[in-house]
Amino acid sequence: MTQEPGPGALNTPVAWTDADGLLAGANPAFARWLGVSVRRLLGQPLAALEMDGDALQRFFRNTEHDVLRLHRLALGVPGEAPRFAEGWLSRREEGGWLLEAHPVDEFPAADPAQALPGALSAALKGLAHELRNPLAGLKGAAQLLARRAQQRDDREDERELIGLIESEIERLNDLLEQLLSPTPQRPHAALNIHAVLERVLRLAETEGGWSVRLQRDYDPSLPELPGDADRLVQAVWNLVRNAIQAGAGSVTLRTRVEHGLRIHDQPHAMGLRVEIIDDGRGVPQELAEHLFLPLVSGRAEGSGLGLALAQQVAREHAGSLQYRSRPGHTVFTLLLPIRAEAEHVH
Repeated sequence: MTQEPGPGALNTPVAWTDADGLLAGANPAFARWLGVSVRRLLGQPLAALEMDGDALQRFFRNTEHDVLRLHRLALGVPGEAPRFAEGWLSRREEGGWLLEAHPVDEFPAADPAQALPGALSAALKGLAHELRNPLAGLKGAAQLLARRAQQRDDREDERELIGLIESEIERLNDLLEQLLSPTPQRPHAALNIHAVLERVLRLAETEGGWSVRLQRDYDPSLPELPGDADRLVQAVWNLVRNAIQAGAGSVTLRTRVEHGLRIHDQPHAMGLRVEIIDDGRGVPQELAEHLFLPLVSGRAEGSGLGLALAQQVAREHAGSLQYRSRPGHTVFTLLLPIRAEAEHVH
């Protein structure tokens, strides 16, 4: 049994089984969460990790269902304290089951030096996914530069495109550093969400090859909020790209302030709502219940990591990512809390 590469790019604990319910792999986050090595988990029945109750055993015996919603599931191994999680257990297309656990207790401290070898081998698919988008933006910007250089001398616009290339190269370097040298999350800094969205739209415009109308519906009164601009660009760009690949003829980015909202059952006096609205084919019905699980994709060539990574970025910002969809109208909603002391407006 070997460890699959894709879910290792996530900070969310993920494990998967073979058709008999025996653990075939787990990402480093899952092993750290349980306080054991991945090797110790391999070959064990997933149901044997349940320390209180028999929800997993009963689900495995009932072959009629493909997804189990987990409510405060207690998992662990002998000699270790139980860990509690919400999440999903879903059937994989290639056979077996995929468990995504969202801990409701604290992660134990992890030694980055011990986690590095597993993270390097496990992150290859996530690396390929995240590098593909900025590389496409670089290629499109370079093509536009070459084409316009032949047509006319437009130095101001060329400088803007060159700046885009430089910023995307820097983002690539940051991604590589994060994967090769696991470090704590970068401190958040005050940012203008509209600058993030404009960067995403510019990436969509420069990648080229699409016949899609990109529209803005911004609330100009939005205050700044703390965050990681590069990570938010990754998340929103994944959502916009998915919309375009779903056949959208129009994609709208909308921002609004919300007052008195709750995110993950936590009340917030004020929050930011970012909506990515498209008129594409919509989310396939068979994927609706487990759309955010890693390795779940509605396209044969898709990696199934884009939405999982976007959701991870939302969580890093104490936010949430939700959606509603029907053919011709899909809305992904990113909710982010705004601190009461935010004073800057745009």
